[in-house]
Amino acid sequence: MHAGDGTHDKEKGMENLVIVGSSGHAKVVIDVVEREGRYRIVGLLDRFRRRGEETLGYPVLGQEEDLAQLRSRHELAGALVAIGDNHVRATVVSQIRAACPDLPFVRAVHPRANIARQVELGEGAVVMAGASVGPGCSVGAFCIVNTNASLDHDSIMGEFASLAPRASTGGNCRIGAHSAIGIGAVVLQGVTIGEQTVLGASATALHDIASFTVAYGTPARSIRTRGPGDDYLKRTR
Repeated sequence: MHAGDGTHDKEKGMENLVIVGSSGHAKVVIDVVEREGRYRIVGLLDRFRRRGEETLGYPVLGQEEDLAQLRSRHELAGALVAIGDNHVRATVVSQIRAACPDLPFVRAVHPRANIARQVELGEGAVVMAGASVGPGCSVGAFCIVNTNASLDHDSIMGEFASLAPRASTGGNCRIGAHSAIGIGAVVLQGVTIGEQTVLGASATALHDIASFTVAYGTPARSIRTRGPGDDYLKRTR
């Protein structure tokens, strides 16, 4: 939803937003923001692309260090980090806070997501189309609840954690900070996934999984340990 697609009049009165990131995950986040209709996207930040390059019609305006200047120029109400890798997302959030300490991070929830009563959504959290967050859940700051993912009642996601498309949990689950639940993975009710852990695609966690672990299979078992910055997604924005 930007001036080039004939929706300019609909955007009147919206506050301005910059999105950090510009690749595949950013495309999905852009769609959420457009459909939610709360903010006008003025452009993107990406240190790995040239200024003026575009994603879905939105130009790259610069990188994180340019935020203070861009905030004044565009009267920015906030920023939204659209980077899929949990560790990289956390690093970029730290860079933004250093460059522009008082700039708010906004949340984005797709209109076709289901958010139940008594749900807490942290700053910078994104909930994609078809996702479901059950009653009493807590979704931490900068978490991703991806397309058609499900977090059932009274479950908790620590900050910078992510549920990939079609990942699902039972009730009363705990997903540790910076942990990633892979595409189509299932976490049984009451199970805790430690922090900085990766549960592989289509895995089924029947029992708790320790922190700093890579686990996969059905039932899921720990395969090896991992460090906080170890790759698990292709490092693109």
